[in-house]
Amino acid sequence: MLFLWLYMFYSCAGSCAGLAARGSPAPPRAALPLSPLLPGEPGEESSLEEQRAAPDAGSPLSSFFNGSGTKRLPQAIIIGVKKGGTRALLEFLRVHPDVRAVGAEPHFFDRNYERGLAWYRDLMPKTLEGQITMEKTPSYFVTKEAPARISSMSKGTKLIVVVRDPVTRAISDYTQTLSKKPDIPTFESLTFKNRTTGLIDTSWSAIQIGIYAKHLENWLLYFPIGQILFVSGERLISDPAGELGRVQDFLGLKRIITDKHFYFNKTKGFPCLKKAEGSSKPHCLGKTKGRTHPDIDQEVVQRLRDFYRPFNMKFYQMTGQDFGWD
Repeated sequence: MLFLWLYMFYSCAGSCAGLAARGSPAPPRAALPLSPLLPGEPGEESSLEEQRAAPDAGSPLSSFFNGSGTKRLPQAIIIGVKKGGTRALLEFLRVHPDVRAVGAEPHFFDRNYERGLAWYRDLMPKTLEGQITMEKTPSYFVTKEAPARISSMSKGTKLIVVVRDPVTRAISDYTQTLSKKPDIPTFESLTFKNRTTGLIDTSWSAIQIGIYAKHLENWLLYFPIGQILFVSGERLISDPAGELGRVQDFLGLKRIITDKHFYFNKTKGFPCLKKAEGSSKPHCLGKTKGRTHPDIDQEVVQRLRDFYRPFNMKFYQMTGQDFGWD
């Protein structure tokens, strides 16, 4: 009798366990926060064709624990403009659990295009299903070849442009250069081809970048206006949560980033995050942001305002937004 009982026990062990596994419902998965804003971790890469065709391997939870996920080409890019507030926007966006972004500027579509899309994709962070991959390189907006190249990668790419009063932007641009090269000529002397005649030197990049309407015309040859979001650099300072709300809507994200994430730093003169990601401490942009501008001759400032006015008006018409620069 003992022998018969032992035989029945061992015979049933494997099959009964299998039936139990098939017949019992799996326990519910715990809801875990997705890891945002980490730069791309090293790892093996599938080919570009395989990446496009194959879904992520494993469940989202196993991907989370194993640090896997998939490197994807960006679905959204902050394309400009320099000294407009692009770094602030990117850092604010990286608070969102469904946004993963490259920290450094890849400069793929202006300086490194010959390296190919596989190289570009390898720079991206790994993402889980439902997360958005992003990068920002402000010089794309003024690079003639960039619109065609991005369109060639994906015609559905969402584009974000952070714009700022072009006069203030030009002075900020000059201030940054001055901090690196203290012996450069004055802002006033660089602004004019001939100060006596008042002819503005549009070949100087600090001036040329601010002619937004001219650059936008090039982008509209490849992308519809509805695929480009224009963020006000001024409102990004005065109402960061409001501007981030618009950006989250544009990207199809739930509005998670709100007023509760920000406080205004009076010393720097712009908003900061109450907590850095993965830390309990507040986080402000570095010392290279919020530099004190040099005093500029007000006559020169007024000449520049007069110069930019018609371009600004055209830009307002093209975008359907009045940014209030004058």
